Parts: sequence; C-alpha cells; structure tokens
Amino acid sequence: MSGWRGNNCVKTCVILNPAAGTAKNFDKLTERFAQHGFTDLRLTMKSGDAERFARAAVRRGCDLVVSAGGDGTLNEVVNGVAKHARDISLGIVPFGTGNDFARSLGLPNEFEAAIQIVKKGRRKAVDLVRVKSDRVRYFVNVSAGGFSGLVDEKLTPEIKRSWGPLAYLRSAAAALPALRAYKTEIKLNGRKRLFCSSYNIIIGNGRYVAGGIPVAPKARLDDGLLDIIVIPELPATEIAILVAQILMGKHLSNKSIVFHRATRVAVKSRPGMWFNVDGELVGNEPAVFEIMPRGIHFMVGKK
Repeated sequence: MSGWRGNNCVKTCVILNPAAGTAKNFDKLTERFAQHGFTDLRLTMKSGDAERFARAAVRRGCDLVVSAGGDGTLNEVVNGVAKHARDISLGIVPFGTGNDFARSLGLPNEFEAAIQIVKKGRRKAVDLVRVKSDRVRYFVNVSAGGFSGLVDEKLTPEIKRSWGPLAYLRSAAAALPALRAYKTEIKLNGRKRLFCSSYNIIIGNGRYVAGGIPVAPKARLDDGLLDIIVIPELPATEIAILVAQILMGKHLSNKSIVFHRATRVAVKSRPGMWFNVDGELVGNEPAVFEIMPRGIHFMVGKK
C-alpha cells in the first residue's frame, strides 16, 4: 500500500514525467513523494510510457493513479486507464507548462497543496470523451482540428521549454503562413448536419488550452455534453479581432462563430484535418467524438 485517502489505505501509483515544464530536481521530487507515502513511482522516458505505466497499474490492482506532469502526461494516463475508468481514481500533481485540465478542475499548482488533495480530497466524476479517427483515443479536456493541428506540429519540446506559457502563441505565429480553410461537414447527434468553410473546429469538454486560454468558456466537465466551436473562414482583419476575443474568452459573442452542444459529433473535411487530443496529435479525420457521461473520476478539493 502506498497512498492514503482519508483514513483508508489505497494502492497508488505515481507516474512522473521529469521532462515536464516545472518538474525540477528529480531526486528531491522522489523524496517528497516518498515522504507522503507514495513509493510506487514510475518515471517516463519517452512518449507512450505514461500510458503503459497506467495500464500496468490497473493490472496490479491500483485504486489510484497519479499523473505528475503536464496535460500530455495526463492524456496518456487517461488512455491507459480508460477501459477501467469507473473502477479507479486519478490524481493530478501539475508540473506542465499549461496544466489546463487541472485549471478546469480548480486544482492548485503548488506541490504540497496538490498532494493533500490527492491524499484527502473527494472523488469527482467527470465526462470522458472517446474519439475515433485512424485509431481510438480518449480525452478529458479539449480536442481541435485544422489550424490547431498545425500549431501542435510547431509546438516542439524546445519551444515549450524556451517560451513556457507563451509557447502556444509562439507556435501559432509560426503556423500562420500555412493557414488554410477546410470544406467541412459536421454531423451532430447523428442527425443535424452543418456545412461550412472553416479554419478550426474545437471540441471542448474542459475550458482551457495553452496555459489558460478559455477556448470553450461555457464548457462544463460533468454536463454530459460536448461544446463545439467552429471558427469559419474570415478575412485577415476579422481573424485578428477574433484571436483577441479568444484570448479573453469573449469569442462566443462573435456572430461569425458557430456554436453547438451535442453528445456525439462527426467531422469530415477536405483537405483532411489533423486533430489533437489534449495537445497530442492523434491522426487525420474523419473523426467521431462521443461523450461518456461521468465516465472517469478525479481527486479534487473538498467543498
């Protein structure tokens, strides 16, 4: 047994990404985790390790898996436990440059405060999203296709380290020369069809990306709905205004924006869009997103 929830001992695995933005001094971190009773610590070395460790933790009968890293690490952990998500709890110790899902959950970035929530917080059920494209992936925060996919291609680890919270904006500037529109068909709940020429499609469960940009400002983690935001093809001057509105979370008031809510969304486009899942590219469309209401549990602060 390696962790505690209230007065009950639970079997816990901590998955730590030492390359995460604020994960400094690995030896000291392992010591601090051990001081709190977390001795089953797995260190990621390459992409895919966190998912593999999380899957193994489920097989070992762990009750709690802690993601100690950024949103990319968390996404891998979510995919590792997704098929058994109702039987396990997830904790977050945020070490990333963005920590956007932790922000939506209202979790602190400070280590000791985050650890106390993992140990003594309450269990909260939130929605899980399954996306089927060239493969099946799961996510809890935000997926986007089109321009956002190009931005993620530019968002290298070097840019993350050098630019920190401004890394997304730096990568967006690098991707602007490749900006293009996509002839898009969106099908909502298997019935309603939308046709448009779009730059970007955002599928939101959480609210934030890129270190706090509120791209889905009305999204709720437990309402059983996806927020769909379509950024249409617009003149450059209007795009500049829209970008400023997005940074402030005011873009849903822009009459050019297409906004819907649904439990299932299917997207086709020409040319094919690259979609990302919580910042990790998953492949080319067509893509189908489906909500799994309150399908995964996280440790959060007490009310």
